[in-house]
Order: sequence, then C-alpha cells, then structure tokens
Amino acid sequence: MGLHAEWRNWCGLESARPEAVYAPRTVEDVVTAVDVARAAGTTVKMAGTGHSFTAIAVPEHTQLLPHELTGIMAVDRTAMTVTARAGTPLHVLNEELERLGLSLHNMGDIAEQTLAGAVSTGTHGSGGRAASLAAQVAGFELVTGTGEVVRASATENADVFDIGRVGLGALGVLTSLTFEVEPSFVLRAHERLITWDEGVGSLLDLAEEHEHVDAYWFPHTDRMQVKTNDRVDAADPLPRWRAYVDDDLLANRLYSVLNRVGAAIPGSVPTINQLSARALTERTYADVAHRVFTTPRHVVFKEMEYALPRAAGLDALRDARGAIEASGWRISFPVEIRVVPADDIPLSSGYGRDSIYLAFHTWAGVDHRPYFAGIEPILRDHGGRPHWGKVHTRTVEDLAPAYPLFDEFLALRDRLDPDRVFDNAYLRRVLGP
Repeated sequence: MGLHAEWRNWCGLESARPEAVYAPRTVEDVVTAVDVARAAGTTVKMAGTGHSFTAIAVPEHTQLLPHELTGIMAVDRTAMTVTARAGTPLHVLNEELERLGLSLHNMGDIAEQTLAGAVSTGTHGSGGRAASLAAQVAGFELVTGTGEVVRASATENADVFDIGRVGLGALGVLTSLTFEVEPSFVLRAHERLITWDEGVGSLLDLAEEHEHVDAYWFPHTDRMQVKTNDRVDAADPLPRWRAYVDDDLLANRLYSVLNRVGAAIPGSVPTINQLSARALTERTYADVAHRVFTTPRHVVFKEMEYALPRAAGLDALRDARGAIEASGWRISFPVEIRVVPADDIPLSSGYGRDSIYLAFHTWAGVDHRPYFAGIEPILRDHGGRPHWGKVHTRTVEDLAPAYPLFDEFLALRDRLDPDRVFDNAYLRRVLGP
C-alpha cells in the first residue's frame, strides 16, 4: 500500500513509521509477508484498530493492516460456533450475529477492536460464565513465524490452542477465529448511584446476585455508579431521545468539555466530579445483549487496568482511594470496577483465579504518568496482573512469577516464532528476547 506511513494508536501514546505497509487479502498474502520478513531478517506486526494503549502492536519494520481480512466465514448451528476473519471489528461481528439470531456470551464495553486484537490482549467484560473474548474462542488459525498455517482447537493442535488464545501477537498472525455463540438474548440493565460505602460493602454480593456487574467510583467524591445486567425475556430499550441525551450529549459531548475544563483548571475537578455524579439519574432498560454491554466512547482517554485476586481487589481499591486523596492529583475519570470468573488461559490476567479488575483512566490531554505511577505499585503489591493492552511498566522479570505457565508460553513462542519475526520492543520487555 505504501512506505513510511505514520501509524498512531487510538489514544496517541504510541506511534511508528513502518518501512512497509500492506493490507493482505488472503491467508496466502500473510504467509508471503512472513516469508519475506523472515528471509530478510526483519519483522512483521499485524495492526488492529489501535485500541491497545500499550506498544503491543507497534511495527518495527513491516506493518500488516486488517481491513481486508473481515467478515463471517462459517456458521455452525449444530456446534453453535461462528468463524470470522481476524480483522473483523467486534461491532461488525455483533451486528452480523444479531442478524443471524446469535450472540456472544460476554464482551467488554468497547466494540471498535478487531477480533484478533481483542482476543490476543485478553479483553474482557464482567461476570458471566466466561468474561473474556478469548475464553469464548473455540478455535483459531494463525500464520507462524516460519510461514506455516496452523489451525488450533481442543481437538487439533490442542497445545497451541490451550496456550495461544491470549497470544499477545507473539505466536503468529491470527487470520481467523471461531467463537462459541448462543441464541440471541436480551439483557435488562439497571444503573443507579450509590455511596462509596454501599458500593464497597455490597459489590461481591451484587456479583453473586446478578449476571454482570460494573461499578464506577468518581474520585474526590463519595459517589459510585453501579450497573447490573440480567437476562430477561423481552426488550424495553431506552427511547431514542433518552439514549441520545444520556449516552451522546452528556456522556460524550458534555463530558469532553468538562475534561478540557478540568485540564485547564485542575482545581475544578472535584467539583466537576461531584456535579457529574449527581447528574446521573437512575435508569432501567432492556435490549439485545451487545447494545447493553457496549457503549459509544468518543472522549479519548488513557487507561491502566489490573486484575486482582478477588479477595484482594477491594482492599486494593481502598488503598488506591487513599493514595488519590493523599496526593495532589486531580482525576476526572471514574475508576472502573469489574468482577470476573477465573479462566484457564495461561497468559490471561484472570488465569486460575476469580478476579476484580480495577481500571484507572485519564483524559488523553493530560499527563497520566504521575497518577499511574502512584497507583501501579499498590496493584502490584496486592498480586495484580496488568491487562496486556493497557498502560503498565511491568517486565518479564516480575511478570513471569505472576503466571504459573509462563515458561510454557515462552516454549511455544520459541517453537512457533524461533526467529522472532513478530518481535517488537513491547514483547521484548514483557516476554524477553
């Protein structure tokens, strides 16, 4: 497609000028790109939509773009699986599944990512029997660093499947993914404002009582919003005007203005947060699952997220609040809290333990580093594992002990990419050379 085109991720933290940029149309095109890079001793990275906040997708030589590898390839209503090309954005898959009367079981609250990017970084939602997209993967196809096309599932190349569902882009270029699906269903969402004490005191009980729970604490306030989602038989969506006012006008347009005000006048942030929290009205609505799980995000931000052992998560949250209140930081974004079940994927941040995820954000226009640097040691001390696609400073030396099967992942990497065709600085930092 071109040479030296600049690439930037969504939040603007990472950028690159790859030596070559291609948009493969077929698996064979990907194989060719890998073979050329391997022969030349260079590297290849497949970009998604840039929604990772880390440098995980930054190309050092050749960049592959995903937009020609999109769309559903197969629907198996007996096995209840759907196979899609790896460059398909999640929102496109959701729309196609709805048309087919099908749905994923769970997902996060943003749907702009490619399927490959979301799966490879461990992107997740809340609650359910499986929280992450990777835990809903029934199989995948990838091109390895030797140019081999490998198909993996529970019955074919099972070791690659077991370890490679969260692969960080270090094992190969994903070309297609097969997901477990279920009949389309409706979720009833209930959003309300509660106090900090109510939220911290009831969060784990709410997680037992409801299928999905998200909570948002507004720093510099005693207020928390809680959202519970449960399956119901019939849809009762928000009126179009209410959805526009709440989710576009207030949550995006006005919130963007308030963040700019807070950045220009940091002392106004506590007051803005108080007003923002009070402006949230209780609401209940029911709609097709993906419309309840996901929300439009037009305000650009930077994010750090950690998975804590469930028993330690609320203590970490209390310590984080203490650090915020003892500092001079002015934090305009809520802290997001999600409760998720354990999974069995070796490099998933939820591997082997029920978890509480804590996510910390800043507006893209302010310096996130003092805030994140002050909070990250707290999360680490409580046994936290960082989300691979969110800002963190961890390295292979202290990540390896946090994952019981870390060495097995490294061994698979050595096997599938012995020449480090998929390498970049981020992978060298978190996985080693």
